[in-house]
Amino acid sequence: MKIICLCKRRPQGRDLLTRPYGRFFYLPYHLAKQGHDVTILLLGYGDDPPIHYNAHGMDWYTESLRSQIHSRGTLTYLRRARILVQTHKPDWIIGLSDTWYGIMAAHLGSQYGIKILIDAYDNYESYIPWAKPLHWAWRSALKRATALTAAGPELAALISRERAESPATVIPMAADPIFQPINDESLRRRFDLPDGVPLIGYCGALYKNRGVSTLFQAMEYLLNDVPDAKLVLSGRKEQGLKIPKKIEHAVIQLGYLPDEKMPLLLNALDILLVVNRDSAFGNYSYPVKLYEAMQCRKPVIASNVAGTRWVLRNHPECLTDAGNPEYLARHIRDALLWKTKEYTPNCDWTDSALMLSDLLETSQSAA
Repeated sequence: MKIICLCKRRPQGRDLLTRPYGRFFYLPYHLAKQGHDVTILLLGYGDDPPIHYNAHGMDWYTESLRSQIHSRGTLTYLRRARILVQTHKPDWIIGLSDTWYGIMAAHLGSQYGIKILIDAYDNYESYIPWAKPLHWAWRSALKRATALTAAGPELAALISRERAESPATVIPMAADPIFQPINDESLRRRFDLPDGVPLIGYCGALYKNRGVSTLFQAMEYLLNDVPDAKLVLSGRKEQGLKIPKKIEHAVIQLGYLPDEKMPLLLNALDILLVVNRDSAFGNYSYPVKLYEAMQCRKPVIASNVAGTRWVLRNHPECLTDAGNPEYLARHIRDALLWKTKEYTPNCDWTDSALMLSDLLETSQSAA
């Protein structure tokens, strides 16, 4: 089949052209490896020049939004998308990465009579809950789509609210191939981390609205029982967010790390924490960091909200009450005894792409 994917160039802040990763790359990549003709059209929000080249078995096109702000007429991105649709005559248009690309996929599919698939990995409406017109356009696109996919069952049910006869299909998240167990005693020294002490990791952006206060309070409790424990933070921090003075001595901040260092850091840690709230965001979130740590066979402790509960459905011992720092500290203390952790095998990106391919082919033949 011929497939055109519409996607943000830098989802989650990482450039797909120079740092291909995750759902946005590996699903199209494995579709191409299965023999499908895949074209990806990316939109950058900077002043990047237009690009067209072939890589990883796919045709890549990029356009830039900022250079279009003062232009007249149709946005360059949509104009490019129309040209690709007219010349390639695809069987499917797939909207990836956020609300806008689902809306554009639905618009183009309806305009040209082409099948539409919209994929969601988060509850996008939770990002900016006040943007009602955008949410209405998103919901309209979901209703018009030929098929929907989502990263987990709770999100699938949410985006299927107005299409009971053709609900979304779950296409799970997965760890990228670079995440594997590494048995190397020198890993800690690469990050100037101390040897011989428990290292509790939190990898990812630190935001107040995602339960970071629970994380800090849990560390206070943990230090009463494990005084040499260290909390290792990697990732960006919300402006104005401060580490409580009571735990400052036990916190190591590594900042934002290059992609290739993340598997090394995960393998240097004793435990990875995934902290979230019972909220419109947390209940529909399937954190890829969980999949990455599990692929590295590292112990994980995660907030018991709907999304992470599904990811860890076969490992309830890894779940702790959301918003309860005392329980979180207790679970961390227990997990320090595990050293490594074997998990029920999760899907990899090859498996997830096979599910997606099956859905596309089934929906194609049903037309």
